[in-house]
Amino acid sequence: MYIRPLLMGSGPVLGVAPASEYTFITYASPVGNYHKGLLNLIVEEKFRRAIPGGTGGVKAVTNYAIIYKPIAEAKAKGFTDVLFLNAEKYIEEVSTSNIFLVKGNEISTPPTSGTILPGITRKSIIEITHVLGYQVKERAIPVEELFDAEEVFCTGTAVGVNSVNSITYQDERIEYKRGAGTVGQKLYEMVTGIQTGRIEDKMGWTVELD
Repeated sequence: MYIRPLLMGSGPVLGVAPASEYTFITYASPVGNYHKGLLNLIVEEKFRRAIPGGTGGVKAVTNYAIIYKPIAEAKAKGFTDVLFLNAEKYIEEVSTSNIFLVKGNEISTPPTSGTILPGITRKSIIEITHVLGYQVKERAIPVEELFDAEEVFCTGTAVGVNSVNSITYQDERIEYKRGAGTVGQKLYEMVTGIQTGRIEDKMGWTVELD
């Protein structure tokens, strides 16, 4: 069940100014996994999803306008989605989700420093990985580290936890572990298990409604 709150300006204002009135709505819809089939990404080197001082750290519609053209171009080449970088060639996030890299017992993810959305699924995964004994680091990740990672997975409200099959950077394709026994699969099973009640919630996330 995907629950999305939405706040939009609805006052009679045509100028460049805050709306005089706002409408708040919440909609809910059953959803499946956002990505169908294997998740094959391509690194986007021309477009930047967000910049420091902008709105990249909030759930604003303006953050999605920039991604449509790169995604369309990527899909025309046979890729599933796009991995965005910042101006210094550090990994930011996939168009629809946060990203994690796994190497040994260490799991790394870019920090939420204003250009990356601090997703609740991202936060939940970080908490679970600590419980499972992994070393989790929120740090700037150079794009070159994609070549050294053993496993990569994405997280998001609609995406859930989805292992990445491959990432292509400068015409070089890197493939990653996925499936049974991987970190991504363990986390997927734990998160969905808590969500559906199959696994006892020791994290204190679920609330029983009367």
